Amino acid sequence: MATKIVTYRCQEEQEQQLSHSMALSSHIKKKKFKSSDEEASLSEFYPIIPGDLMSVKEIMTDPKFPRHRTWEVLKETMANEELRQRDQWTLFGNEAEKVEIEVIRNQHVVRKRVDRMALRREAERKCSAHLKYLEDLSMKVPDFPVPLRPHTVWEGMAVKLSCTVQGCPVPHVTWYKDDVPLRLSSQPWNYKLLQKFGLNTLEIRRCSAADAGEYKVVAKSSLGEATTFATLVVNSYQGAEAGLKYTQTVVPVVEPEALFDSTFPPSFVKEGDTLVLCCGFSSPLLLFQQNVAWFRDGEPLRPSSRVEVRTALRSTTLTLKGVHKEHEGLYSVRLQTWDGTKEHAAFVYVKDGPASVVGAAGSPLQVECSDVNRDYVFLSWKPPSADGAAQVQGYFIERCEAGSLQWTRCNEAVQRVCYYPVMGLQENTMYQFRVCAVNQAGVGRPSKPTQPILTSDPMEPSRTMVVKVDRGREIVITKDQLESQIRVPFPPTGVCVCELSDSYAVISWTEPDPRGKEPLTYFVERSIAGKNSWHLASMDMTVLSTRFAVFDLQKGKAYCFRVRSINKYGISDPSEPSQPVTLGEPLGVPAAPHCIQAVPDTDTSALLLWKEPKSTEGILGYYLYCSEVGSSEWRTINNKPVTGTRFTVHGLKTNKEYVFRVKSVGRAGNSRYSEESQPVRVKAAKVVPSPPSGISLLHCSGSEMVIGWRAPANQGGEAVQGYYLDQRDKSQSVWREVNSKPVKERVYTVSALLEGRYYQFRAFAANLIGLSKPSAPSEAFLCERWTMPEPGCPYDLELREVRRESLVVMWAEPLYQGQSQVIGYVVEISQGEESEDWTAVTQELVTDKHLRISGLQAGQTYRIRVSAVNSAGVGRPSLPTEPVTAQTRPGTKDMEIGVDNDGFIFLSFEAPEAASEGQFKWKKNYREAIDAGRAHLKTTQNKSVLTFTTASEEDLGLYTAEMIDEPDISSSYNFTAEDLERLTELSWQIRNPLIGLRSEGWQVEVMEQGAVRLWLQTEPLSSAADLRMILNDREISSTPARKISFDRPSGLVEILFDQLSKEDEGSYTAQLKDGRAKNQFTLVLVDEKFKQTLAKSQAKRRDWKRRSGPHFEEFLSWTVTEDCEMIMKCKVTNMSKDTKLRWFKDGMEITQAVFEPSGVSTFTVPQVTKKEAGVYRAVVSDSRGEDESVLELVDTEFDSLLQRLSKQCALSASPLGIQCTAAGFKLYCSLKYYLSYMKTSWYFKEKRIDQEERTAPGSSMQKVWIEIFNPTENDKGKYTLEMFDGQDTHKRHLDLSGQAFADALLEYQRLKQVAIAEKNRARVTKGLPDVVAIMEGKTLCLTCFADGDPEPEMFWLKNEREITSAGQFHVANEKKCSTITISSVTMEDSGNYSIFVRNSYGSQTVHVTVSVYKHGEKPRADAIEI
Repeated sequence: MATKIVTYRCQEEQEQQLSHSMALSSHIKKKKFKSSDEEASLSEFYPIIPGDLMSVKEIMTDPKFPRHRTWEVLKETMANEELRQRDQWTLFGNEAEKVEIEVIRNQHVVRKRVDRMALRREAERKCSAHLKYLEDLSMKVPDFPVPLRPHTVWEGMAVKLSCTVQGCPVPHVTWYKDDVPLRLSSQPWNYKLLQKFGLNTLEIRRCSAADAGEYKVVAKSSLGEATTFATLVVNSYQGAEAGLKYTQTVVPVVEPEALFDSTFPPSFVKEGDTLVLCCGFSSPLLLFQQNVAWFRDGEPLRPSSRVEVRTALRSTTLTLKGVHKEHEGLYSVRLQTWDGTKEHAAFVYVKDGPASVVGAAGSPLQVECSDVNRDYVFLSWKPPSADGAAQVQGYFIERCEAGSLQWTRCNEAVQRVCYYPVMGLQENTMYQFRVCAVNQAGVGRPSKPTQPILTSDPMEPSRTMVVKVDRGREIVITKDQLESQIRVPFPPTGVCVCELSDSYAVISWTEPDPRGKEPLTYFVERSIAGKNSWHLASMDMTVLSTRFAVFDLQKGKAYCFRVRSINKYGISDPSEPSQPVTLGEPLGVPAAPHCIQAVPDTDTSALLLWKEPKSTEGILGYYLYCSEVGSSEWRTINNKPVTGTRFTVHGLKTNKEYVFRVKSVGRAGNSRYSEESQPVRVKAAKVVPSPPSGISLLHCSGSEMVIGWRAPANQGGEAVQGYYLDQRDKSQSVWREVNSKPVKERVYTVSALLEGRYYQFRAFAANLIGLSKPSAPSEAFLCERWTMPEPGCPYDLELREVRRESLVVMWAEPLYQGQSQVIGYVVEISQGEESEDWTAVTQELVTDKHLRISGLQAGQTYRIRVSAVNSAGVGRPSLPTEPVTAQTRPGTKDMEIGVDNDGFIFLSFEAPEAASEGQFKWKKNYREAIDAGRAHLKTTQNKSVLTFTTASEEDLGLYTAEMIDEPDISSSYNFTAEDLERLTELSWQIRNPLIGLRSEGWQVEVMEQGAVRLWLQTEPLSSAADLRMILNDREISSTPARKISFDRPSGLVEILFDQLSKEDEGSYTAQLKDGRAKNQFTLVLVDEKFKQTLAKSQAKRRDWKRRSGPHFEEFLSWTVTEDCEMIMKCKVTNMSKDTKLRWFKDGMEITQAVFEPSGVSTFTVPQVTKKEAGVYRAVVSDSRGEDESVLELVDTEFDSLLQRLSKQCALSASPLGIQCTAAGFKLYCSLKYYLSYMKTSWYFKEKRIDQEERTAPGSSMQKVWIEIFNPTENDKGKYTLEMFDGQDTHKRHLDLSGQAFADALLEYQRLKQVAIAEKNRARVTKGLPDVVAIMEGKTLCLTCFADGDPEPEMFWLKNEREITSAGQFHVANEKKCSTITISSVTMEDSGNYSIFVRNSYGSQTVHVTVSVYKHGEKPRADAIEI
């Protein structure tokens, strides 16, 4: 019984463990079920079962179970413990194995079913969407391709009424008879309705009179309805009727679809800016069109924090914030239409952003992360296109933890190639990386940061398995649960070098298997191949991942590597060494491309082609560069490498020549520049012309027709060489060639026509490139003879000189004149492209065949037509011109008139720079050719000049010029008689020129040493210019004493006299001639002018001799400073080391003067008095000579000094202040110091204050004042101090009124009371000594006198206590006198005594120290002995 209970309890315990394990596994769900198209973990195919579900022994012995090295290790580890733990193993492993196999089988079955269902649903969805799309496309309103036909029959005959109907959706058909729905139930034997494949038939077997009437069929659908009807006549000859009627319901489906209206051109944006691209639509987007998609290089753009896509009904906009170089590329927008997808694309160029350092390189691009591990990431990038001021030397790599914005440099040394292994990262951390290029100028702009990456163990998913069990539960099993017995780790395996460069090697390995439960780190060791000397390569770094980069390797040596595993239990044995490796050769830059060829494309772009180098290994793309011919500046075209060998370059200037070159891009940097391409001019590529237009009938004779047409709108870059004309009969569809050879004129006579027939015509234009497309067929012209009296239509209407407010229209006279000659023309204008509201431009007839139309509105569109007028009236109008917009073409210049350098009158016209090079056509009065005998034409690039041989009245008129290839570029000028008169005079001046004068005639200049220079300057002259100098009617030449020079390039003529003398007096004339130009200039140097020049020359010569030794550069002078000091100053130059300077005043030497090494000497007088007046003299001398400077500071000069001092003193005066005294008020003004030379006056209320009993003015060296005694209320008011310095008056004011006066008066009264109290206060007049010494036993007598009113009281104190007359003390008070007598003093009488006097005004205390000493002792040294 006991045995059964134990067995039962064991079974119960096992069941409890099993249920607990299943419940626990159902809560741990790391993996969910995945279909076959999703990524599956290896653990799903190699299950790991914990021991509480399946016996380990059964796992080891079952041959059908999948094998893994983990099982072998476990088998070896647990072999020794099998007997001891045998009782603990569960014994139901077979059941677990069956469950596992069934689970795997069910997973595959479910996965297949899910895949089939998903594929079926996707196919059904796509099929439904396609059918819906086809249905939408095929929707059509009801229609009757074959309507009902009327019938007439005899009674008793059978008849069938039939029609066909079509529409989508299929319309519902209803028959009516006389507007009443036809019901077959009343006569089913007589009526039969059939409807099959859109054919509807009503059969009436036997017709009767009652069946006659109107039969109608109505087809209805959601899109509208259609009706057809017919009449049935029974036995009647009356005419039958038939008709067709439609009604249509407007539904959204038939609205016009939207197409691209405005698009974005190739755009240029700077790095870091915002890019905005916009497209407009021709109409609102339909429902199926609203999914507008944007792409970059074919990849769709999704909305994000940087990308914003906005689509409205009439436009779509793409906004890209913070543009980087990676965003450069071909941007396209796609729009769904009924016919498919419409697409517009344009290239967006991203320019380099501003560099933080001038001359630094641009930013690298496309930084990518790969091989992400726990502490290791491998980076690669592409080099920038712009090297900056110097070639790129390498790169710095920076990292940043996501969200911190703090960038840390990863490499200390510059990385020369565009890839780098980054180590030392933290596990499970989000990082971003960026790269900066480095050159000699510094570190450039950083690249775009990478997307955040998470450092983690890439092998983590392979160590986890999820087992699916019944009821949707999962069992999550990890290798750690099976490897918990592993202590010291096993060594890694598969050690090898996975990345090798010329500076480092990246080692990779496989983690040990089994790895154990504890976290692993690694040691990396290295050894020179062939030597078993291993050293730690990882040093103090903790290696977490299975990657490690070794940098400090020596080139030329082979190395082997091995790795050890480490956990908390210890270090494993070393792994097997790797194969020996040596550092690779430095990665070389790729070769440059070749065969660079540029082809014109459009007015602003060119197609660039090149051939890749022979070896394309390592080439990532190409950078392109362009330069305008004549400029040394190269511009980077693309900042993102182009992978192909052709590229369309945009943003070029029209009609400018460019050269191009290309670089290859590699990881080691960019190649050298390729050779330059041949120069190419930017202009539109030459194509065939556009078709002619406006075919019109100009005349018809009955068998001939004269046909005219309008020139092509675009000649295709080449002039039209001729035209071809085709004709056909209106009743025929085949065109017949009229002329086999091209005709140059746009008028052609077609003969051999049949009168009364209608003919159509079409025209072709041909240039050197080829034949254009045919024009639109003309209307059908009736071939019959014209006999109308009015003239035919003018033709060949052309527009010229289109400006903002005017244009010129020209035409040819009609070929058919009518009954009389044409007498004029009516020119009409219509505003708008299709408006038929025509208005006459002029009230009078236009007699010329051209007209300038003014008063147009800028930006408006106009059409013009012309009608001829004869005596019979106004003829038929011409075909209107093509719509033209009133606006001035950018860069348009008007024709100019002028005179050239040879004196010929010319007209010039310059085309805009954007215009292509071509020939110019000049005409007079719009039609007449230019007479080659009267003018000749010269054209250079885009400028044409018409020069008149001899302009006269015959040449007057209106001249026009236009480009043959682009007639829109045109201008005109009306050469009038006024222009002829003005320009003829200018021409004479140019042909008979005068040499112009730049200086104001002859100039006389006395040089520093006394030499005299006579000179004049003309305009620059040629080297062939000639000079003749005339003095007093005789020609003179250059001599040593009188040198004549002539500088032709500057036009300078000069005569230099070393020493002017009396013989040089006279009249000087310079006669100049330079080719046709000539002139003469005269100087009269006589009488007073000559004497003044001679005296000045002699004085300067003497002064120059004085200056040969030390001399005064600045003579004695005085100045007054702000501190009212007088400073005398002089400056000496040309000094030597023994030069001395002495000062004298009135013959007495002054020794206080200061002489500085710079030559400046000063003498300062702090306060000037009359004794400073006198004659001052400074003498400088040395062995070379002496010079002196004298300053007479007397009389007027001294008065000037005093005046300047007085002015400075007055300027230094402070505002007036008030000082209260016991006597009254004292008003004062402070100065630097006061001079008696300066006159002062005091004013009260604008009235001068004279000296009175109550006032007393005064002054000191620094102050001026006035005292007001015993002030009263009458003294309240404004006081003014006037100071006169001899020239100017300076004033200072004080407003003594109001509160200021009240306060001052109160203070005065207080001070007065204080003065009275002080005067009458009790005080000691004759004081006591400070210390008195007396021998013991003697009598001390101290007497003190006091004064005061009233008479003061007097008290004697000892140690602050009053002494009264008693004992040895006797106090005697008399009038203002008090005496204290101390008889037989003792040592106790020593102490501090004082006398205290007081009355009603105050008191005073005087102290005395009494020192009693014994007989034989010495008294105190500081005491008075009594």
